[in-house]
This record gives sequence, C-alpha cells and structure tokens, in this order.
Amino acid sequence: MTGIKPTGEPHLGNLVGAIRPALTLTEKYDSVYFIADYHALTSVRDPQELRQYTRSVAATWLAAGLDPKRTTFYVQSDVPEIFELNWVLSCLTAKGLMNRAHAYKAARDKNVEADEDPDAGVNMGLYNYPILMAVDILIMESDVVPVGRDQVQHVEYAADIAGSFNHVYGKGYTFKVPEALIPPEGSGQTLPGLDGRKMSKSYDNTIPLFLPEKKLLKLVKRIPTDSTPVEEPKNPDTSAPFQILEQFASAEHADVVADTRKRLQEGGMGWGELKNVLFEVLNTELAPLRERYDALMEPGSELDTVLAEGAQKARDRASRVLTQVREAIGLTGVAR
Repeated sequence: MTGIKPTGEPHLGNLVGAIRPALTLTEKYDSVYFIADYHALTSVRDPQELRQYTRSVAATWLAAGLDPKRTTFYVQSDVPEIFELNWVLSCLTAKGLMNRAHAYKAARDKNVEADEDPDAGVNMGLYNYPILMAVDILIMESDVVPVGRDQVQHVEYAADIAGSFNHVYGKGYTFKVPEALIPPEGSGQTLPGLDGRKMSKSYDNTIPLFLPEKKLLKLVKRIPTDSTPVEEPKNPDTSAPFQILEQFASAEHADVVADTRKRLQEGGMGWGELKNVLFEVLNTELAPLRERYDALMEPGSELDTVLAEGAQKARDRASRVLTQVREAIGLTGVAR
C-alpha cells in the first residue's frame, strides 16, 4: 500500500527517490497505489490546481512504468467506503493519540516558538490526518506499508487503531495489523536541487520531470557549481550536476557516467561541459516518459479509463471490508 499526495508537479527527485523504488515492489507484492487527493485538502485550496495535480501525479506514475493490470491504482476520492470507515474508526481513536502525531506537534511547536496560539492555522484535517491514513491502509487489508524512517508513526498509528477496533469488535471482524516496510539504512536516493540542497518542493528548487527540452536545459544550467578552472581536477562526489547524473542515469548510460567521472578527476572537463552531458542524458532518459505523460494528460485519454477501472477494483475490495465492519458494529444498512 502506497499513497501519493498530489500537492505539486512531479520532479526528478520523486522519480529517483520514490517512484522507481516503489515500482520494484510491484514485482514482489500484490500492490495497491492511490492518489491521496482528500489528504491534499489540508493545504491545497484551488480546485483547478487539485484536479491538475491529481491527473498529473497519476499520469506520471503510469508514464514511469506502473502497470495498472498488476496494481490496484485509483484516486482516493473515488472510493467512498474509505470515508464511512473513517468515521467509524474516528469513534475508536483516542484524542491523546492524535495529540502526539508528528505533524500536529510540529505545527503547535512552531506556533509556540512564534508566541502565537498553539493551534493557530491548524485545521481538523491536519489534526485527523493520521486516522484517514490508517483507514487508507486498513480498508485494503494491507500487510506492509513502505515508508521512510520519519513516517513510521503513520503505520504505528494504523496498527494502534486496528488494535482498538479488534479489541472492541474482534468477535465480528478483525482488521489485519499492518507493518512498516522500511528501506535499509543508506539505501534511499536523494538528488540535489537547483540551490544545492536536497531537491524538494518545500525548497522550490526542483527540476520538473516533463519540461520541454529548452526549459530543461535552462534549469540544468542553473545548477550551482564552484569556480574551479576547466583544467583543474575536480571531485565529482561534491558536484551537484554529477550527483544528479550518477543517480539518475540508467544502466545504459553507465559508460557516460564512468567517463565523466574520470575526466573530472583528471582535469580538462569544465562545469559547463558536465552540464551539457547531464542535459543530454536527462533528455534521453525522459523523452519517452514525456511523450507518454503528454498523451495521458490529454482530455479523454486512457488515463480516465485506467483510474475508473482502478476505482472499481478498489471499491470491490473496500466494500467487502466495510460490509463486515458494519455487521460487526451493529449497523444494518447496505454498505453500497
């Protein structure tokens, strides 16, 4: 189970650090991936922007190689069963548990430091966020949830909430208790951004995945470098352009990466030439993805069919769980 929050245009760092590693898991697991558009409402207020980001993120994952025939792939808001279960589990979740959620505590701490009301700017969507995330996980009967070390709490909360339900209603229905799937230490890949820091939407330093060639070249030229002369040896491992080249290039460009490293270390290759090499590799790698993405983003493309079929698969799965939950808690109405 993996949720993708549509709060911005996908960038190179997303592909290397999140999308490609996630796609490898589809080879081993019965996978469930969804676009978490209701989660995005905690911060996105423009309706057109939310629609654009939702389609863009879905098209990105498909263009990058997600196979909807092997993966249940849907938009969160297309599965109303999620939101009925959200209320049920909200009634079993202690407020004290929500008080300890990392995002809420971070918002409160920031307000306190600024000498403001501790809950200034905190909406109930942010406060209840962990419950909805738990529902996303539990309603699909997820066994494992891939997360970074800083996100383990979300899975722990899902396990706690499942445990609360199982304790009260376990004779009627028992939720699977999920586990976090954490990548090994040091295995996560990050890319430097346009200012040298980690590429992140938070820093506004990203290189969008599907830029036209001229705009891509322009941004590559903006990646920071030092003033080391062309003829002087350089350390590739401290160079932002080389780090992007090394981490982004596929096996087909391994010889280009090796040759570039050698020339930088020996001297004779300037930063301008390195950036040209980086652009050529990026453009070659991204061209087929860009073409696929552009086709999916067209009105009436197969994207709509893929998401509709994915939603039906997800609803079939979710309704089985919700029907059993309703029976367990004593509701007699029809779930769908």
